[in-house]
Amino acid sequence: MRIIARSTLLRYAKRAGRIESASPLTEWYRLASRATWRTPNDVKSTLGNASIINHERVVFNIAGNKHRLIAAIDYQRQVLFVKFIGNHSEYDRVDAATIDAWE
Repeated sequence: MRIIARSTLLRYAKRAGRIESASPLTEWYRLASRATWRTPNDVKSTLGNASIINHERVVFNIAGNKHRLIAAIDYQRQVLFVKFIGNHSEYDRVDAATIDAWE
């Protein structure tokens, strides 16, 4: 799976109060970039705590569920687009099914 954009993950982990997310985000990136997910069920079988929002959107729990990552996945092209990364209070303010970009 090709991940767009790793730079978003790196910037997030460097923000004040987010340093504990650096190692779990690196672990998630390694796992996701090596994955060949063809369906949402493939994602769920690899990461059982992932939440399938619809055929395209998935929410991943990061760092023991302290952070949430919303991704749009194009299974045919094997591309995962990071749409959002944030803590629970930030996640509660967005719509996981429609968020297009976040910084």
